[in-house]
Amino acid sequence: MTFSKYRPFLAFLGRFFLVYLVLAGLYQFYLSRYDAPAQVDPITVAVADQSVWVLELFGVDAASEPHLSQPCMKLIYEGTFVARIIEGCNAISVIILFAAFVVAFSGRMRDTLWFLLAGSAVIYILNIVRISSLASALYHFPEYESALHGVLFPFIIYSVTFVLWVIWVNRYSYVKNPARK
Repeated sequence: MTFSKYRPFLAFLGRFFLVYLVLAGLYQFYLSRYDAPAQVDPITVAVADQSVWVLELFGVDAASEPHLSQPCMKLIYEGTFVARIIEGCNAISVIILFAAFVVAFSGRMRDTLWFLLAGSAVIYILNIVRISSLASALYHFPEYESALHGVLFPFIIYSVTFVLWVIWVNRYSYVKNPARK
């Protein structure tokens, strides 16, 4: 039995898991610096503050403040506490998954770096808009919290990430464009 016909697939898996494990490990190391019971990492704080900024652009009285007993930020919408922004809400895990996939489907170094930066920015900005929109939806339709938070809004960010992957594979990777090597 020869593995040569499986070589591209195995190379893809190896690159994917290597990049994913390295980036996830670095991110966990970063998070380990914020282990206090109610300490929030700076990226999550920035996401909360930027979400407030987006809400304020639309004339909403919004604020974020650290939770006193949990490692999260409280999002206040028109004086009402509508959501907790935890580390998992900052889109870094999605960006890590995105990056691992892009690197696994090789492309030219310049294209890869450009696409990683542009795609990560799209995901990050979309996440800010997602949180702001979710806060508004939770304020106006609190009875739909489970569907909004658990289904609709994750669907949006993962769908955009998937579309970015499709663009990468079809336009920039060596899989569809072997002549670009």
